[in-house]
Parts: sequence; C-alpha cells; structure tokens
Amino acid sequence: MSNSTEIKVPDIGDVSEVDVIEILVAEGDTITKEQSLITVESDKASMEIPASEAGVVKSIKVKVGDKVKEGTVILEVEAAPSAAAAGKDEGAGKQAAPASSQAAAAAQEAPASEQKAPEQKAAAAPQAKASAPAAPGPQGSVTVVVPDIGDTTDVEVIEIMVAVGDTVAVDQGLITVESDKASMEVPSSHAGVVTAIKVKLGDKVNQGSDILELRVEAGAPAKDAAPAKDAAPAPQAGKEEASQPAQPAASLAADAQAGQGGGGDLASVPPERQSPTAAFADADVPLRNLPHASPSVRKFARELGVNLAQVKGSGDKNRITADDVRGFVKQALAAGAGAAPMAAAGGEGGFSVLPWPKVDFAKFGAIEAKPLSRIKKISGANLHRNWVMIPHVTNNDLADITGLEDLRQALNQENQKSGVKVTMLAFLIKAVVAALKKFPEFNASIDGDNLILKQYYHIGFAADTPNGLMVPVIRDADKKGILELATETSELAKLARDGKLSPAQMQGGCFSISSLGGIGGTSFTPIINAPEVAILGVSRSSHQPVWDGKQFEPRLMLPLSLSYDHRVIDGAAAARFNAYLGGLLADFRRIAL
Repeated sequence: MSNSTEIKVPDIGDVSEVDVIEILVAEGDTITKEQSLITVESDKASMEIPASEAGVVKSIKVKVGDKVKEGTVILEVEAAPSAAAAGKDEGAGKQAAPASSQAAAAAQEAPASEQKAPEQKAAAAPQAKASAPAAPGPQGSVTVVVPDIGDTTDVEVIEIMVAVGDTVAVDQGLITVESDKASMEVPSSHAGVVTAIKVKLGDKVNQGSDILELRVEAGAPAKDAAPAKDAAPAPQAGKEEASQPAQPAASLAADAQAGQGGGGDLASVPPERQSPTAAFADADVPLRNLPHASPSVRKFARELGVNLAQVKGSGDKNRITADDVRGFVKQALAAGAGAAPMAAAGGEGGFSVLPWPKVDFAKFGAIEAKPLSRIKKISGANLHRNWVMIPHVTNNDLADITGLEDLRQALNQENQKSGVKVTMLAFLIKAVVAALKKFPEFNASIDGDNLILKQYYHIGFAADTPNGLMVPVIRDADKKGILELATETSELAKLARDGKLSPAQMQGGCFSISSLGGIGGTSFTPIINAPEVAILGVSRSSHQPVWDGKQFEPRLMLPLSLSYDHRVIDGAAAARFNAYLGGLLADFRRIAL
C-alpha cells in the first residue's frame, strides 16, 4: 500500500477560485502538520494554506498563477519513516480528505476540535462577513462593527482605508486586519458618510469591535444577511471594487497627466496603448516575502502591470498604498511621454526604432514553440534595462596565472581527503575584493545625484543553470579565506542548479564575476548587474608565448573583460583596475600587501 497522501485545498468559503501567488515549499522538503504550503489571494484577502499531514514533499501539483478551489490537489507527500510508524496508531493509510471534511468529522467528535486551527478558519473568510448587525446609534447614524472573523481573536489593524468625511458604499473596504496566517479587508455593512473612526493603526480588534460611525440617509441600503456559513458570497465576476474604481488604460494615461488616478484591466488594450509599467510586471515570480500591501492594492497593481517590489511604500511600516501605485504609474507615464515626442519627430535623444517584425515562421518550415523559462523572462527584462540605461564600456586585458594555477593544483592535492576543491573563481573573488579596496569607486552605486560608496564586499558570480542565468552572492567575501570561498561558491552553485536558491541569496551584491572559463572564448562584453557599476568577465585560459626580455616562454594567460558604467568610472580608472587585478593574479603574494 502506498504511503503517499494528497494534500488538497480546504474549505475556503463561498469563494469559487483564488490565485496561487506564492509556493512556500519545494520537492524534497520535509514538512510538518499545519506548516504553510502555498499563499492564495482573492479580491479581498490573502491567506496561507496549511498542511493537513506531515511528511516529505513528493511532487507539487500547482504553480504560481494557477486558479485553485476547494478540493484542488496542492501537493503529494510521503510519510517520513518516523511519521509512518506513528501514523499506524492514528489509522494513517486512509486517503486524505479535504480539510473541510476533516473539520466536520472533528466537530462531531469533540467541540474542542473547533479551536484546532483558527488561522484556517480565518482563511475560510476571504472577505469578512458584513452581515453582523450594526450597533444602534443616534437618529440617522449607525456604528459599523467587526463582523464574524472565525475563531481568530485580537487581529491587528494594519490599514485604515477611509477618512472622516468620505462617502462609502455597501461592501466597500474600511480597514485591513491581519492574523498570523491571513490578511483581510473588513467591508462596510451600510452606505453613508464617515463621521468618526473608532480604531487606529496597530489596534487589536475582535468580532463586535467598533470600526466607525456612518451618517446614513433614510432608506439607505444595507448589506443583506449572509448565509450561516463562515464565509462571504463569492464576489461577482466583473464587479468593480468600490474603493478602486476601474478605468480603461487609455483614460488612465489622461488621468495621470491631469494629476488624477485610477486603474484598469490592460488585458484587452493594444500594446501600444498600454501603460509603460506593463513591462515591469513580474507577476509570476514567487517571493517568500511578499510586498507589504493589502490584497486590494496588490490586485490593483497587477491590473496596471506594476511590480510592487519596485514601489516605495509611504504607509505605516513602509506599507504600499493605492496612492503609491498611482504615483509610480504617473512617474512611468511622464518618463515615457517625455521621450515620445522626440522619437516621433526623429529628433536626437529619442529611441526612434521600427516595430518588432511579426513573422509566420511556420510557412518556412517545421517549428516548435517553447515558452521562455521564468528565470529567463526575469533576467531578460533586467538585462535589457541594464544594457539600455547604463553606458557600457569594456576593457580587455590578460593575466598571467601560471604560478596561480600551480598553487591551485597543489592546494587541491593537499585537501583531497577533505573534499574541498579549490577553483580559480575563489582566487578571483579574493583578488577582486583587494582591487575594490584600492579602487573604491568600483564598489559603488548611483542613487540619483549621489554616489553610494559601500563599506562591505558582497561578490556575486554568474551561475549557469538549466533554466537560465542566476547570480548568487557571497557575503562579506573580504572576511573569508580561499578554502571557505571555494566551499561556499560550490554550495551556492548547486542550489542554483537545483532551483533552490532563495531571493535573499541573490541580493546585496557590490560587484559581479561572470566566468566562461570552463566553456571557451577569448573575450566578451558582460552586462552590468544594476545597481552595480562594474562586472568582470573571465574567458578560457590558454598557453601563449610571452617574451621575457630574452626569449619567449609558454605562460598560462587568463583573459579579463571588465565592463564598467562610464557615468561613474572613466577609461583610465578601468585600465588601472584591470592591470592591478592582473598583477595580483600573476603574483598572489601581493594580496597580503
């Protein structure tokens, strides 16, 4: 009998489908019961789906961007040996049922089981019910209170979405609250004008807590009573959010230029009329730490094609608001509009280029359409931006590594039993750090009109993976020896090839190294990894005759290609950097000076 179990999406209320926006585990991971597996998001809430069983992840059945609903298989787990033994006492071997069925069975056995997973109940309410009766107030006014939010108590108010004097509609979001496992917007049960707000950011609220007071007109609509189930009715398809009215993308451009705001669905808008920010969208990129924003703001950003990772939040604790997204779009539109007239007129300073050719390749012969991998789509957009925006210049030089190669082989023989294999990359990292200390403008970044000189030395190196190029970062490389650098680069390269490299392991780099030495080539032009200002390309070493003043000697020469940002670094500085680096590699004893 197979000891594998399918874990499915539990009861998430009356919401029919939700988007998978994050996958928190990988194949081969050992998970525990109640550990979060994926993050899903509806129009009004984001929530983490916990594991109903412990074990080892055998296969993942969903991917980022999928639509899932109750009963959808998330992943398949195999019971760990210890878990399998323990499972015999509990009847493990039964096929896993949906979490909602398990909860129903548990409720029949013991009332205390209702307290088992409060976060899961919170997740079952993507939109908090507004059917709770509003507390009576003065004539013509009502007090809106927190509705039933499941068994979760003391949820924190992380966003207040209205102000005194605002006119709100039924179901319009008033506040956003957050528990350990989910964030949700609390909607209004009545339409009216806000006369007083009873909560502030950071407050802990429960069911029945006062939110605000509304002045209502006679006969003003109130939300109908919801079903007895712990969830709100599914939002109607195409229904506009009251707090974020949708507009066509064409009108968005006009509104932005007029100082207004808005959002819209760009899916049906021709590419030439879409917002320039559509090119910034990385909606399919799974990040463990999602941008600090409410679900409605994330939805609003997705509709506009805005990557929230590039938006600076102005709210409490740097939370991103809808106004921050609008401001980002206005800035992008203004930047795009500034260059457009020049391009149209064919004047200097604009990119007046022909549109990309559209060709029916199939009429010339057999073809196969293969989608770009997620990593290639991300890196491709970044490389294109960097190449267009950074004025690249490349300095090529040769380093004599004859003696260094002898040292490398000797170290590998000495450390053969320990399993540590010293590569030329470890020496390159050490030499680059020494060069950065001598030429600090290479260890810098541009920030507006300022040059940020860094006092730390985090070195990135390009890793070739089956899915595309990745750049892991060695932190504090100046504090590590050759053997330690060799071990760490090997471990990070393996994580990159296995697809297990975390975003944190690719951030914070000061300078990058791209080595093609194991493949071939004599020189190339590496593209700078913004916001860095330089990158070192290394090609394959070869034996060449070198004149020593009396005769030619065979020497092992390593080609170095240094690309630099000409806004920060001039040609003379780049030549000195490359020459100094070559001198260190030729006589590694100099690194101690």
